[in-house]
Amino acid sequence: VVRAWTDPDFRELLLRDGNAAVAEYGVKMGETVLYAVENTPEVHNVVVCTLCSCYPKPLLGIPPDWYKSRNYRSRTVREPREVLREFGTNLPDDVEVRVHDSTADLRYIVIPERPEGTADMDETALRKLVTRDSMIGVVRALG
Repeated sequence: VVRAWTDPDFRELLLRDGNAAVAEYGVKMGETVLYAVENTPEVHNVVVCTLCSCYPKPLLGIPPDWYKSRNYRSRTVREPREVLREFGTNLPDDVEVRVHDSTADLRYIVIPERPEGTADMDETALRKLVTRDSMIGVVRALG
């Protein structure tokens, strides 16, 4: 995510071919397609798997218990703004919320919006702003 924030060519690669982008870091997604979506001032993305708990484990590790819960899986599709509010993410009414449903063959990662005031931060400092939850989309990057 930090490289996507700081390297426009890598950002484009991640958005075009997530598997190739994460392979540069030694992450192998196997037969699963990784699709990156980007948060902007106009659009906020959140990831769910309504059927089970499909999750990009090679990239993000073990999924949190709440991600696997029936409550999160069903409510995120029906009432995403309310679920996001429960995580502390309050979005203006004019921000579109897009819910992405992972499948056995397709996993999503969110590129959170880079926080304002971070232009002078180095890569090490920027890494501290990115969390697993921001890459699922339930929260924004710290900052």
